[in-house]
Amino acid sequence: MDIIEDVLSKYKKIAVVGMSDNPARDSLKIARYMHKQGYTVYGVNPKLDGKVVDGMKCYSVLKDIPDTIEIVDIFRRPDAVVGVVEEVLKLDYKVPVIWTQIGVGNPEAQRIAEDNGIIYIDNRCLYIEHSNL
Repeated sequence: MDIIEDVLSKYKKIAVVGMSDNPARDSLKIARYMHKQGYTVYGVNPKLDGKVVDGMKCYSVLKDIPDTIEIVDIFRRPDAVVGVVEEVLKLDYKVPVIWTQIGVGNPEAQRIAEDNGIIYIDNRCLYIEHSNL
């Protein structure tokens, strides 16, 4: 079993950082898809704090999610990814996986995550990888 297949079969709670409520945005399309596949999905976006989008509760920041997240899926600019990784490291529990969507990767963020024992999946689309399994 490869790392992608292992991650997607083992971990079922996802925080989508940068989720939008705009149906044209990939962040919402992918969150919807994963939710329909049986994953628990939370949106993270200060503009959506407290809203429920297609059955997915949204929060301003990761630490506000009242659940233990297993995959942090990032839809932010590459220069914002280090900040997201630093936010993950401040949580009261260890997040096993950080996933950056296509075009979102950041080598410094990857180094920080991996130095802290977090699986870092870079420059891959969660939807594409899941639908290929």
